[in-house]
Parts: sequence; structure tokens; C-alpha cells
Amino acid sequence: MYFPDPVVALLLCVLTLVFLIHLINGRKSDKYSNFPPGPRPLPVIGNLHIFNLRRPYLTLLELYKEYGPIYSVQMGRKKYVVLAGYKTVKDALVNNAEEFGERERIPIFQKSDKGHGIILSHGENWKVMRRFTIATLRDLGMGKSTVEDKIIEECGYLIQHFESYKGQPFDNMTIMNVSIANIIVAIVLGHRFEHDDPTFLRLLSLINEGLRLLAKPIVLLYNAFPFIGFLPGAHRKVLRNTEEIDAFVTGTFVKYLQQLDANDQRSLIDAFFVKQKEEKSNPNTYFHDKNLRCVVRNLFVAGMETTSTSLRWGMLLMMKYPDIQRKVQEEIERVLGSAQVRYEHRMNMPYTNAVIHEIQRFANILPMNLPHETATDVTFKGYFIPKGTAVTVLLASVLQDEAHFEKPKEFYPQHFLDSEGKFVKNEAFIPFSAGRRICAGENLARMELFIFFTSLLQKFTFRLPPGVTDVDVTPAEGFTLMPMPHQICAVARS
Repeated sequence: MYFPDPVVALLLCVLTLVFLIHLINGRKSDKYSNFPPGPRPLPVIGNLHIFNLRRPYLTLLELYKEYGPIYSVQMGRKKYVVLAGYKTVKDALVNNAEEFGERERIPIFQKSDKGHGIILSHGENWKVMRRFTIATLRDLGMGKSTVEDKIIEECGYLIQHFESYKGQPFDNMTIMNVSIANIIVAIVLGHRFEHDDPTFLRLLSLINEGLRLLAKPIVLLYNAFPFIGFLPGAHRKVLRNTEEIDAFVTGTFVKYLQQLDANDQRSLIDAFFVKQKEEKSNPNTYFHDKNLRCVVRNLFVAGMETTSTSLRWGMLLMMKYPDIQRKVQEEIERVLGSAQVRYEHRMNMPYTNAVIHEIQRFANILPMNLPHETATDVTFKGYFIPKGTAVTVLLASVLQDEAHFEKPKEFYPQHFLDSEGKFVKNEAFIPFSAGRRICAGENLARMELFIFFTSLLQKFTFRLPPGVTDVDVTPAEGFTLMPMPHQICAVARS
């Protein structure tokens, strides 16, 4: 049995709910008569007693082995359907996109976002904000040379920063976050921040801290039993951090409102304000300040975290596998020499492209994806799943699907190469998810990953610090799976 801190919070849940349980109709509803199978829940706590609350995806992977690709678990009194393996996940998210296309209403995010923004919003609000965001990002050059030039410019600043250490060990987390976040800033705000800007660094630290805190057991317990919100703990810190991030966004876009020129829209915020003015007389408009704050925060978090973390995993894995690093550099020398890396070069660099894909697959940054919910009653794989059922898409099981990856637990770039060394797509490679809720910034992320990774390997060889003999690839605890704290040596290539 896994029984983590804080024990006090869980005991309070049990004592209070035992008192209340007699007031609740405990009879099973017939709507669950043909529900997916799963471990037997206990009264009040459901299946919490069997969960590794710090790394819940590990428990879900074990249950997948026992119950198969579709099963159920219960957290408190709330039932979840878990979808595992590529075939089942694709069938749900792509072939039954409408039915599985909602977001779960999670207490901590309901309290912080209140249904606004893009990532965790619902219904018409989600449709309007996603449509606006994708169209605006496209207008601002996402996927085009204008954004590619911003990526190249920011990559140049990062290379200068790495060069300043002259091959000595350093921690690359903050600078990687700054570099990737600055690309989002350029799109959202229309300018960049200096690497040592204290306000910007504070914003990024709040985001990183929030992602770590979301994995704390007290947060999972709060989501299962929201009435424990009055207790001290990480759940309250997450909400305070969100308020501070929103205050930063408010202070920034108020300044932009004063400078707005409808005929010269340089950023997403400019475009949002133009829409806001156009719909000023509409009492039901979605273009209000609460949505703007949440959209900007969503873009910061989603646009920075997964890409910067993937790049950090990339450098770590190159240190662990120097032969793979050497092969990437040989391809860079053969195809590019010292020429500037462009996104189009990936077509002539199959090995480098395969390594980048394998970094994303192996890193498994979002193992449980973002939470889904059924938008309607659905019969799926012979089971009846009622409308409003929370759905966990076990993305880790897809990226490690033995039917699609020869060595799923190993770092093996050949997963994306054919026998002749040509790059091949793998249908089970869906780190950006799939279906209606696929990541809106996928194209931007792919461009960033290729240009940053290839440019860094063109300029540096990454080595272990003196005295360090091996690389630990065990991920740290967090909502996203980051590398453990570590240092790297970026040795300039002659």
C-alpha cells in the first residue's frame, strides 16, 4: 500500500466523509452497470490506497497490464475511465473525437481558470478561444519564416550564454526556459525580455514551481475531496502563484492597451483587444479580460514547458549516449557545415530528425496527457460510458507501445529509421496528443526543437561534469516529467 504525506489530510477526508456517507445515497446507478472493469474501490477513498500519489502514471501502467486497454479507477467518489495503448487511444480521440473531446472539470483548475482560456476550458468558450488563437498565431507567422527568424535569433542568444561558461559545468534549466519563453513572448507581447530581467525570471519561476506543485499528493487529494481546501499545502500555493502570474499579465496588457493601433497588430494581445472593441456591445462576448489573462497564461505554460524540457532531455541523453551525439554531429557537418540551421534542413537530416523524435518519445513528458471528459453518453469497446465521465488518456502507454516501438523502454533512434537509414513516421508517436484537443502549438514546437537542438549540436559537444560517471534518466516528480537537477558541460567545437 502506498500511503504518502500528508497523512493528516487523508485522515481528515476519511473521518469527515465517513460521517457524511450515511447522508449520501450509496446505491449504484444502473448507468454504471456496463462500465469498464477495474480494481475494487473502498468506501469513501475509492482506489486511492493503491496509488503512487507522487507518480500516479506508474500505477496506471501497472493496472493496464492487469485490466487491458480500457479500465476504470475511482478517486474518492469520482470514477475515471483510463484509455491505454495506441489503438484504443486513437479510436477514442480520433474516431470518436466528439464523444471524448471535452475537458475534465478539475477542482484546482476550476478554481484558478474558472472555465476560461484554451487548455482547460469547455464548450463554446473553448471553440472561440482556440479558433481565435490558432488564426492569430498563423497571422503572426507561426510555421512561417517570420517566426523561424525569431527562433534563430533567440537560439543565437542561447549559444552566447552557453559559450560564456567556457566548457565549465552549469545548470541549463533557467536559461532554456527563458529562451523558449521569449519566442512565445515575441508572439504574444510583440517583444522579448533580456535573459536577466528579474520580472521575467520571476514569472518563469512561478510557472516551474506550479508544475512541480501540481504533482504533490495534497493536490491530488484536494481534487478528490475539494472541501479540504482550507488546509495548508501545495494546492493553495498553486492558486497564489496563478494569481501572481495573472497580475503580471494584467500589468503588461494594460500598458499595451494604451499603445494599441488597430491597423498595426504586432502581437496576439493587440489582436485580442481589436476583437474586444469590435464586440464591445455584445453582452455574451468571449473577448473579455478574464479570457485574455487565461489565454496568455496557457500559452506561456504550454509554449515554454514542454519544448524547453524536451531540449534539456536532449542534452542529457546526448551526454549519456556520446556515440549517438557523434553521429548527429557527423550528419550536421555533412549536410550543413557551418551554415545557419533552418527548419527545411530536417528533410536532408534523417538521423538528426529521428533522434529528436526519439527524445520526445523517451522523455514521455506528459505521461497522462491532459484530462479528458465524455461530451455525451458513448458506447465504446462494448462498454457504456456516461456523459461527463472523466477520462485519462495514458499517453505513456502509447509512446511505449510494444506493437509500435521495438525497444520501448530504451533510447533507440532506430524507432524512426528504416533499414536504409531514411526517416520514417511512426503512427504511435503522438506526444502532442490527437483529435480535437491536439496541441495548438505543435508546428511551432517542432520548429523550435529542430532548430535549437541542431544548432546546439553544431556548436557544442555536451559532456558530463568532471567526476560524474553516469547520467540519471529517472524523471523528477512533477505534472510534467522533467530531468532530475543536473549540470552539463557545453564544450565548443572547433
